[in-house]
Amino acid sequence: MSREWQDSSAQPIIAREEPRGYLRWMLAASALLLSAAAINHIFNLGFFINIRLLEIHYLYVMLLLTLPLVYLVFPCSSTNPRGPTRWWDIFLAVLALITCAFFVYFGRSVVNKGWDFAAPLHAVIASFAFWFLMLVAARRTGGWTLFAVILLFSIYPMVAGYAPGPIQGFQRPPVDTAIFHAMSGESVLGIPMRSFVNLVVGFMIFGVAMQHTGAGPFFIDIAFAALGHVRGGPAKVGVITSALTGSMSGSVITNVLTTGSITIPAMKRVGFRPSYAAGIEAAASTGAVLMPPIMGATAFVMASFLLTDYANIVVAAVVPSLLYFFGLFAQIDAYSARNGLKGVPRADLPKIGKVMREGWYFLAVFVLLIWMLLYLKREAIAPFYATTLLLVLNQLFSKSRWGWQELMDFLVAAGRLFVELVAILAAVGLIVGGLAVTGMSGTISNDLLFIAGGNAFLLLLLGALTSFILGMGMTVTAAYVILAVSLAPALIAGGLDPIGVHLFILYWSMLSYITPPVALAAFAAAAIAGARPFAAAFEAMKLGTVIYIIPFFFVLDPAFTLQAGLFDSLVTVLRAGVGVLLICAGLQGYLLGVGRVESGPAGALARLLLGVAGLAFALPSTAMLGVPIVGAVGAGIVLAALAAVVVMASPKQKAV
Repeated sequence: MSREWQDSSAQPIIAREEPRGYLRWMLAASALLLSAAAINHIFNLGFFINIRLLEIHYLYVMLLLTLPLVYLVFPCSSTNPRGPTRWWDIFLAVLALITCAFFVYFGRSVVNKGWDFAAPLHAVIASFAFWFLMLVAARRTGGWTLFAVILLFSIYPMVAGYAPGPIQGFQRPPVDTAIFHAMSGESVLGIPMRSFVNLVVGFMIFGVAMQHTGAGPFFIDIAFAALGHVRGGPAKVGVITSALTGSMSGSVITNVLTTGSITIPAMKRVGFRPSYAAGIEAAASTGAVLMPPIMGATAFVMASFLLTDYANIVVAAVVPSLLYFFGLFAQIDAYSARNGLKGVPRADLPKIGKVMREGWYFLAVFVLLIWMLLYLKREAIAPFYATTLLLVLNQLFSKSRWGWQELMDFLVAAGRLFVELVAILAAVGLIVGGLAVTGMSGTISNDLLFIAGGNAFLLLLLGALTSFILGMGMTVTAAYVILAVSLAPALIAGGLDPIGVHLFILYWSMLSYITPPVALAAFAAAAIAGARPFAAAFEAMKLGTVIYIIPFFFVLDPAFTLQAGLFDSLVTVLRAGVGVLLICAGLQGYLLGVGRVESGPAGALARLLLGVAGLAFALPSTAMLGVPIVGAVGAGIVLAALAAVVVMASPKQKAV
């Protein structure tokens, strides 16, 4: 593929230095052993013939293989990420190794002798050490904000009796708190960690394998071959590639830095403003983590909370994510038409036939994965089969077959991902444990219902605000877990659909990536584009407008998450699609089939009419709103027609 259209002036991003020397070997060994343990557990292969391992052994083994490496891979200070390993890093790694090995060895005693309620002295000491190690791991992998929140929730049981009335709970002494965190099935070893060992690990292996076999460049090339020549082509390509690669990686920032380094310069070359190009990439990468079939680690935790198959989460997430990306496409097309932006010349684009011949097996692997997820409903084993097929086909048909170096790079990348993810998920379990041991898990939801007076709309607004605030300072998974324990039960008790509620929380936890003052995705994209960070963030907000609206729709109307009948769902999706198209036309000032909306009072009126018409079309069909859908759609048609009349009556309009 020709890369002549790339902008050589794009500013590079300095990534954290990759592990070297002995750390690479340790990460590779960790990934290999962890994968073997996961395969043995999930497929019930019985590697350990003479040893009967309990699930608690398996959980502690996963921590044994990852927790010690946290202190060696992740620096003590973010201001010196490339500094040498210090003596205290080695001390913490050895302490973690000894502590996790202790719990692996005494795992049967924890279960049979009830150590999570009353433990001997040596187990108490190990529990305090384990608690301390988890807090340090959370600080190193998730930052100070995550550390502060987890610390607060983890020590809460010791002061719960002194808390104000609404948040007062059953108080526990320090010893009981420590052993509960370390050995019970409701804290570190709770839902987040169990989700990882039973579901997430396979999809993480699959995602890393896709990246290291060249799936990213393949999807970029196929998107450029298909859409690079149309108006605003590079921007539309950026949306598609970000959706596909981001769903695999599960990381917004990683997605921005990988796909954005190619798509942002291409957008700038055909005339997109730097801040607008950065906003497109940030908005697309944020929505990509919400895109089935993988959706990052949080969706697996969600399935565990809801006690449902992961496939049900995937099905429910399809329509909201498609509507969001449709909104991005519609805005990009309107912006391109309004500003006369062309695509990339065909001579500079790859040939779709050649791209498909070289990378068809990536699509075959995705077909296998989706078939096993949705038809066979074997979500635990599906990614392992898909990964195996991918690696076999890559060795048989790819020009970039793996050698020892490529295999090593794959294992190191997988090991680093496992180390970071296990540290965060296990530490987040302390939040669940702190609420569970004090009895606050159920109390908080009752208090929220009381505060809202049983008003579901007020609860949703409180939930959106809380999710957004927590998402600004923590990982999405951490914010989701807190809200799934505290807020979700209240919303469900208010009569809302459970899957819609949990997706609502997930969506609003993601919004800080494109919303100032944090807007990490927009700031990263701005660095590549050479744009002002806040200008890129505000463009990303505008482009991502649909993501602020759609969660309120699908939480109120199960048809948006395909939980209603087929006919109702089809009608709802059609209405919502028309509504999104009108909203985007109002935001970008260009009505498809009519022309450009000029500035001035008449243009402002037309934009307002288009936005209100779009909302009327997409309005959820629920009795809670008290608005008949037929009337809402009729009002939308009238408002859209009035907007078209205003646009056509304005001077210098050209129909397309």
